[in-house]
Amino acid sequence: MNKRGSGRGEPEGDARPAKALRGRAGRMKNGRGSGKASSGAVRLWGRHAVEAALKNPDRNHRKLWATREGVESLDGELPADFAVEWAQAADLARLVARDAPHQGLVLECDPLDDIFLGDVLEGDPTRPVIVLDQVTDPHNVGAIMRSAAAFNACAIVTQDRHAPVESGTLAKSASGALEVLPWVRVVNLARALEEIAEAGYWRIGLDGTAETTLGEALPTGPVALVLGAEGDGMRHNITQHCDAIAKLPISEAMESLNVSNAAAIALYAAATRVTE
Repeated sequence: MNKRGSGRGEPEGDARPAKALRGRAGRMKNGRGSGKASSGAVRLWGRHAVEAALKNPDRNHRKLWATREGVESLDGELPADFAVEWAQAADLARLVARDAPHQGLVLECDPLDDIFLGDVLEGDPTRPVIVLDQVTDPHNVGAIMRSAAAFNACAIVTQDRHAPVESGTLAKSASGALEVLPWVRVVNLARALEEIAEAGYWRIGLDGTAETTLGEALPTGPVALVLGAEGDGMRHNITQHCDAIAKLPISEAMESLNVSNAAAIALYAAATRVTE
């Protein structure tokens, strides 16, 4: 994104007007908030997460608490009628997880709408799908989202259960990717893998004990990369629903990689392969 100024003097560069952030927040009430999100709401914090949510036309925003420095840091301008509840940094700290780096911005909004697996599989088949089997740490899932968006994945797929919910911690780790990467949550991951196969994707599960390397297993056509939780790895039933099991060729000096690091390397390999 290019910084366009924020209504505080002349814009830089080509002097075009600043792009307005898409705000749909209601009027604010007095007070600093309760420290908890409203019923059914998600509370996001940090510049990248909040800025991406404000620019996302599919987000319904409820409240924005901010320091003036936080709003100054945004790329673009809030609409003129967007109600901001100004606060001090110490006040914002009470609205988020302990020691969370809010960077002067806390946004309360509705969760994103559900996305159906069939809808994302109808897109560009050269874009990989990431499937996570019981990866529960929101920091890891957020980091994987960030890598998936960076390497042009078409979606991330998790279960409804045994996966983190949409949250400020996940959104902060995703650094804006939560707003641009489709997140499909399914009831049955094995059935989802069957649907992915029916759409023409080759399903590769990552396992450090495999004989085949990822480079050897990658096809030239559509691919789904399946990763399990650290320690336990993929469940047996999920392994049975993969077309191939592959490993990353890491040094014997290290037993394994963090799942988010493994996902980033696998996505890079998929992005740089020779395709048909």
